Amino acid sequence: MSLYRFMIALIILVFCLAPGIHVQAAEDGKRYKLKIATLAPEGSSWMKRFHEASRAIEKRSGGRLKLKIYAGGIMGDEPDVIRKIRIGQLQGAAVTGIGLGMIQPAVRVLDLPFLFKTYEELDYIRETLNAEFEKKFEERGYVLLGWVDVGWIHVFSNQPVTTKEELLSTKLWAWVDDPLAHSMFKEVGVKGIPLSLPAVLPHLQTGLINAAYGSPLSTLALQWYTKVKYMSDLPITMANAAVVVSKKFFDALPEDLQMILKEEGKTMERLLVGQMRRDNVESLKVLKKHGLKVTKTQPEFMQEMERAAYAVWDQLAGTLYSPELLAHIQELLEARRASLTEPPTP
Repeated sequence: MSLYRFMIALIILVFCLAPGIHVQAAEDGKRYKLKIATLAPEGSSWMKRFHEASRAIEKRSGGRLKLKIYAGGIMGDEPDVIRKIRIGQLQGAAVTGIGLGMIQPAVRVLDLPFLFKTYEELDYIRETLNAEFEKKFEERGYVLLGWVDVGWIHVFSNQPVTTKEELLSTKLWAWVDDPLAHSMFKEVGVKGIPLSLPAVLPHLQTGLINAAYGSPLSTLALQWYTKVKYMSDLPITMANAAVVVSKKFFDALPEDLQMILKEEGKTMERLLVGQMRRDNVESLKVLKKHGLKVTKTQPEFMQEMERAAYAVWDQLAGTLYSPELLAHIQELLEARRASLTEPPTP
């Protein structure tokens, strides 16, 4: 056998014995597109950070992984988005507790009214239980890339809401498909008007509803402030959000792209959480400049809302989340609060 033929045979033999070589080479050059949807409008802090993350991912991956972001609800409300992920039309989403709860109901425990008193408490619980929630999402076929805040939720209305009677007299929006909100409404005695989130502004304009709940930032970004005059000073809950992707899509990525996606997700979480909190403060200032008045909640009404909230905690234990998970979070919060109030050891 000539030297030439010998070398050809040797090369063929090597590739036959090591098929992973050419497969890996093909995978390394394969391009992936991650299509993500969100209700956040273009121009918002959410979208600015998303575009930054998109550019970083594309650059770090050498163009092998690109993001296509559908903003402003053009893919529908959050239930629509989750359904589109399930059928493969989308691969990911940035959603609030409504969308997250459709994937993994247990996460709604973090949205319980009056559960957290400060941002620090929320950060502590999310950090402490992050691995547990990541596992819960993976069990449902999703990868949790990072947490985001919506902000403290208040009632915005066309009339002052300082008492239970005033709340009951409003035509208050209720986010459709939100079991937590509907349970709270029922306990308080409010007959909410169920609508998708994109339908809120048109119905405020027509007068079908005259009150809605949201953060100062969302009320400003979604243009609700143009149709409301008052904000209750009572922060009912700290609304959570997160970025998730289909585990099927994630598992199909090469390991280096998985790492890039996870790292950029955590970077976006770190930057966006702080940005959203600052934006909510600034948004309230802007709303006040536009004439919004902040009303003071009467003590009796505050006590009634807290009573209703604690009843809802127990009602939803065993349906959305386990009693054990709720009890664990309460224990963690009690211990945390006690540690922060104890005097320093001499």
